[in-house]
Amino acid sequence: MASDKELADFLAGVERRAFKQTVYTVRDDDAALDIVQDAMIKLAEKYGDRPPPELPLLFQRILQNATHDYFRRQKVRNTWVSLFSSFGNADDDEFDPLETFDSQDGTVGAESGESRLEREQVLNLIDAEIQKLPARQREAFLMRYWEDMDVAETAAAMGCSEGSVKTHCSRATHALAHALKAKGITL
Repeated sequence: MASDKELADFLAGVERRAFKQTVYTVRDDDAALDIVQDAMIKLAEKYGDRPPPELPLLFQRILQNATHDYFRRQKVRNTWVSLFSSFGNADDDEFDPLETFDSQDGTVGAESGESRLEREQVLNLIDAEIQKLPARQREAFLMRYWEDMDVAETAAAMGCSEGSVKTHCSRATHALAHALKAKGITL
């Protein structure tokens, strides 16, 4: 069993190397710092009672999983951002793609009636497909990708495990992609 001092000494010793390794992987100092901190917290919370010789391997696995989670979140977030980016107005902080349609140059008047109608129909289809999702999937999807909550916050709000949140989000994004593709909307 690792004492608090042994755990603290281990984390202090591995901190700099873990940060450099993560920066090299994700190419973003702030994201790397968050990933390393999350991994350290998880190690202390879940595995702090393990013997000191087990800590390096456990920490490395937790750090790898946290890095993979970061890339998964980025991939999903980038998919949805790119889908909705053409619908938004850069000057609007309160942008809701299901309610707002601005043309590429930022003025509604520059867009033809046909183009505007087509956009409205696409957004209505997206909204309808989101509404068709099972309640837990819809809840997890909206919290994670629309409210920009992290996995832990979403799990706490939903009263379930982080793994359940990831499963619900994965199923929701796959279901939405499949439904929208079937209707001719590609990402």
